[in-house]
Amino acid sequence: MHESPPQRAAACPTASCGSTRPTRGATTSKSPAAHSAGQPTIRGVGNARITPACHEVGFVTVSWRMNPGVLPRERLDGAGVEIRIGSPADIDTIAAIDLDASMLFERAGLHLESSNERELSLAERTRWLKCLAAGTVVVARDSSAEDVGFAAVGMRDREPYLDQLSVRVRSMRQGIGTRLLYAAIAVATEEGGTALWLTTYNHLSWNRPYYERHGFVLVSPEGCGEELRSELSFERRLLPRPEERVVMRKDLAVRS
Repeated sequence: MHESPPQRAAACPTASCGSTRPTRGATTSKSPAAHSAGQPTIRGVGNARITPACHEVGFVTVSWRMNPGVLPRERLDGAGVEIRIGSPADIDTIAAIDLDASMLFERAGLHLESSNERELSLAERTRWLKCLAAGTVVVARDSSAEDVGFAAVGMRDREPYLDQLSVRVRSMRQGIGTRLLYAAIAVATEEGGTALWLTTYNHLSWNRPYYERHGFVLVSPEGCGEELRSELSFERRLLPRPEERVVMRKDLAVRS
């Protein structure tokens, strides 16, 4: 599931990306808001190289396998933000971030039944642990050394899937969500994907429209693989406003 809360000048789902689900009194799966001045840049260190998928927005990324846990600090809107690779020890941290971010969906009137919440939370935690073990979760840390956002990239039908993108409410509207989104795109490219997929809400201004601004397009269920269709059915069974759940994809530049 995947969603993000609104941000200054451009709404970007900040609560979670990839898989989006509202939690009881909150929602998961959102993607952070966009930066009004354009796409942020990450300068790599160590064994760095330009990743084609990110080159268009000036991203330079490190080799995820050679340099786990290291992406350099950069300033956005005057606040220092560091992007690092997560580890399984971060599972409780990212779960707390997502719960906090989910409040946006509650405010939008999307209330999750407690029984559905339990099933969704267990499924999410299982998926995120797999992503953390695979080194495909990126975590944003602010200038006070607090982890304030994350993006998890899983796999569906042998293609990268944005399983979650979440930013704490108080840290939204600072471009952190967009940095995480493009870091997730870098991860997906590094994993050899030709496209990054996600599921999100069609009717929320900070969900589908946000991703469209960043190159994602709607895909009908008929155009999806078996695992993505299963994911969509799972979300439509448990989430509020099931008719509004949609699939999107962004084509990635193929690495040479």
